[in-house]
Amino acid sequence: MEEFTTSFGSSAANALPAERAQFIRKTYMLLAAAILAFVALEAFLWISGAAVAVLSVLSLGGSMGWLAVLAAFMGISYLANRWAMSDSSNLTQIMGLGIYVVAEAIIFVPLIGYAMIASGDLSVLAKAGIVTLGLFLGLTATVFLTRTDFSFLGPVLAIGGFLALGFIVASILFGFSLGSIFAFIMVAFAGTAILYNTSNVLHQFNPNQHVAASLTLFASIALLFWYILSIFSSRD
Repeated sequence: MEEFTTSFGSSAANALPAERAQFIRKTYMLLAAAILAFVALEAFLWISGAAVAVLSVLSLGGSMGWLAVLAAFMGISYLANRWAMSDSSNLTQIMGLGIYVVAEAIIFVPLIGYAMIASGDLSVLAKAGIVTLGLFLGLTATVFLTRTDFSFLGPVLAIGGFLALGFIVASILFGFSLGSIFAFIMVAFAGTAILYNTSNVLHQFNPNQHVAASLTLFASIALLFWYILSIFSSRD
């Protein structure tokens, strides 16, 4: 888990109250827009039939193909974060967030397809979304009400992220299922990431980094939704 620094300007915590409030408002409005864009893109992929083509491409090459997809997603995530953190222009920052939302929409296609087949009910997506939103709001309220600095969680998330990636790569290479226990652990991991990133919004990001702040929050929400949806669609 990357720890963000305030590379161009002091943090929002040291800004004037009005400037800090504007930064927080921009961050969460942009986050809401990113979530709505993700939902719209996902709906378009399935309604237009493009999801079938995406599934065909993602399934090419077997386990090595999935490793390539994972590597490509990580590369896009890195590029998106670099652009979102850039101080060159607001357009570059927005482009970073945009390509990340598109990448998430594409990578979610197989899981959503599996969830609909496994459950036989489209409402599983709504249920998982409601649980995800509820947990996110609860964790966000915890940070804002307590004003606790959760930056100490950075090393924990970094180690946990490498361990999780190792298990995921191993499961792809050797063809074993990670199961529901791993999904529950990753839900806890994503929840911890939300605490950490929300804390960074208050204590680390500067008032000009609302795009980068919204991207980190969106990434945490997407991770949380992924594993909650995995639990809802699990046959274990």
